[in-house]
Amino acid sequence: MTRTLEHVLLVEDDLDIQEVARMALDLLGGFRVTTCSSGREALERAPTAAPDLILLDYMMPGMDGAATLAALRAIPLLEKVPVIFVTARARPEEIGTFRRLGAVGVITKPFDPIALPGQIRALWEQATSGN
Repeated sequence: MTRTLEHVLLVEDDLDIQEVARMALDLLGGFRVTTCSSGREALERAPTAAPDLILLDYMMPGMDGAATLAALRAIPLLEKVPVIFVTARARPEEIGTFRRLGAVGVITKPFDPIALPGQIRALWEQATSGN
């Protein structure tokens, strides 16, 4: 069974970046978008939201992206949902760390809102092509 990418959970603490990303994903990508402003909010909302993909800010106060990803992976409904980190930290060794944490890819901030939907679609297709 091939799944399509329709619903994105966006976890971003910066409300301006969150809104730009949400609009790009919704208006340009045609995705349904659920937004969360923290890792804790993502843990509360993600199980019932049942996203196809999670776009996760790495540097957030309180619960960072690594801790959020680990906690999401402990939820059976979410353990296999592809996660893409969004971060300004994108040196090769950092990207390697993000992949070891379980991310299928990394999108660097500042990102191009017009390119964002295509970027996540390409990473999602790479991650799910073996399923």
